[in-house]
Amino acid sequence: MLDQPLTLPCGHLVPNRVCKSAMTEGLADAHDHATEAHQRLYACWARGGAAILLTGNIMVDGRYLERAGNVVVQDAAGLPQLRAWAQAVRAHGSQLWAQISHPGRQCPRLVNLTPLAPSEVQLNAVANFGKPRAATEADIQDVIQRFANTAALVQEAGLHGVQIHSAHGYFLSQFLSARTNLRQDQWGGTLPNRARLLLEVVRAVRARVGQRYPISVKLNSSDFVKGGFTLDESVQVVQWLNDAGVDLLEVSGGTYEQLEFFKALPESEVRDSTREREAVFLEYAKSIKAVARMPIMVTGGFRTLAGMEAALAGGHTDMLGVARPFCLDPDFPKRMFAGQMDRLPVPEDRLVLGKGYWGPNSPSNTMRTLNNLCQAGWYYRQIEQLAAGQLPLPELSPLQAMLAHLGKDYYRGFRRKLVGGR
Repeated sequence: MLDQPLTLPCGHLVPNRVCKSAMTEGLADAHDHATEAHQRLYACWARGGAAILLTGNIMVDGRYLERAGNVVVQDAAGLPQLRAWAQAVRAHGSQLWAQISHPGRQCPRLVNLTPLAPSEVQLNAVANFGKPRAATEADIQDVIQRFANTAALVQEAGLHGVQIHSAHGYFLSQFLSARTNLRQDQWGGTLPNRARLLLEVVRAVRARVGQRYPISVKLNSSDFVKGGFTLDESVQVVQWLNDAGVDLLEVSGGTYEQLEFFKALPESEVRDSTREREAVFLEYAKSIKAVARMPIMVTGGFRTLAGMEAALAGGHTDMLGVARPFCLDPDFPKRMFAGQMDRLPVPEDRLVLGKGYWGPNSPSNTMRTLNNLCQAGWYYRQIEQLAAGQLPLPELSPLQAMLAHLGKDYYRGFRRKLVGGR
């Protein structure tokens, strides 16, 4: 069942049901262009047989990044590198889709001390983010056009599709949440107003790329924070998206304040898990699937062939989004299609600095933040290994990985300012 094709509403054919979901790479050069490292990394994943490879954040505005090392597509300057990236994937039978994004308040200080956001609500996370300024009407209109412009450029470069990132607390997601959107104008207050920006972005992108080019949206099922975007609100937004020309809806959840997308069940629980316990957001996705007229993809927590096939057979999802396992087993889709593999590794239960992370006696917020940084740094290192044409390092120390990651991010940030002139 995993290897069955799927035809999207725009007529585009997806050859199987596995997608490598977006993971930030940090591999761009000092001018924010894609590099040969992107080509090596995604060629490695393409050889593994997944139908779609979603890029990490491709930023629509070079002033605001999720991290230094993001690819930025705001003009034609980097198109040759994008074409080479897409060709490296196409040569091995997969499709490269661009996840296009604006970080909003989740832009680190090293990139911009005053990020753009719906309201002046600062993200307090390891003192890494400055107080944002509230977007003006001109800013909002500019962001809408930037999403449309970036989508048109990646289409021109030969990428197979585009995904609009409206999850995980990024700019569009911030507008959806009453916790971060305190506006009282047409872009805030009621849910129709808070959803207006996402819907306008989707319409603008569709107008630029035409009716036959695939458009995906990544949407939180819930923010999982008090006062944030809820499941009921997500269901309503999906009903509005039904009429906006969306071809694939990716369901995820959480924000930088509540990193549900970093959580995974330890291996001991995965072995005995039900389908719902294995896939983090599948239970939420059932409510969304009930109203969605476009295919949906659930991302987060799939680790067994049985769990994946059960989710598809039960009609709870149309595609499976998997991310971190590609860092250790880049060819797992092909092996699962051939019946040579039925379970993916779950190293998260040992990538922690404190005990009780998965149970009711969770550590302090500080320890939880450090554990999240350790996991992120550990997976970033595996990505760098694959991008260099080398094997993963499954025995890598999570603490060493975190420290190396922080050092490299600071280096990339300073290099970008010196060489790129930003």
